[in-house]
Amino acid sequence: MNHVRSVQDANNERQAAVAVHIGGDKIAFDRCSFLGVQDTLFDDLGRHYFYKCYIEGYVDFIFGSGQSIYESCHIVITTGDSDYSGPGFITANRRNNMKDSSGFVFNHCIVEGNNAQAFLGRAWGPFSRVFFFESNLSSVVDPAGWHAWKYVGQENQLMYAEMNCYGPGANTSQRVKWEKQITLKEAYHLVGNRFMNLDGWLGKLPIPLKLGDN
Repeated sequence: MNHVRSVQDANNERQAAVAVHIGGDKIAFDRCSFLGVQDTLFDDLGRHYFYKCYIEGYVDFIFGSGQSIYESCHIVITTGDSDYSGPGFITANRRNNMKDSSGFVFNHCIVEGNNAQAFLGRAWGPFSRVFFFESNLSSVVDPAGWHAWKYVGQENQLMYAEMNCYGPGANTSQRVKWEKQITLKEAYHLVGNRFMNLDGWLGKLPIPLKLGDN
């Protein structure tokens, strides 16, 4: 397993630090770990696949404009030794318009932690898109689920959704009212090949991968 850890600052104080910046197309990570607190994984431009990866952090620790599927990944909410006392956010997706292909999809993932709560995501872009499917959400998930951040009043443009998730954090009774309700067909589009593997690039890698190996 490969481990990538975000670093500390020049003055011995913990600062936001990107552990990995992914800015290329057709990139896959198999059983890798990304450790940090804020801005851990900059999932920037391109199509990306994360399989059985471990990702930890607290504020926007999966962020960017990537078109990505996280499958069977372990997402851990932790403040580390930071004294930050604000709310946590797992994702900050930066989708800028309806035609933007960006979006983060979490399929059969585990979300847990031990010392803080966090929202599933907040909007870094006006059409931010994040979807959790058949994932185990522990009580570390904030009951409201999602945060519009700078796009209050434009929530109808955001595509934040969950389907068939379970665990104490999957109770949607206190979720924001503007969380999207999508169909099973739409869900399978997002977790399947049509979202970011339509040309079958995962199977053409030196070590071939395929969606659904969870």
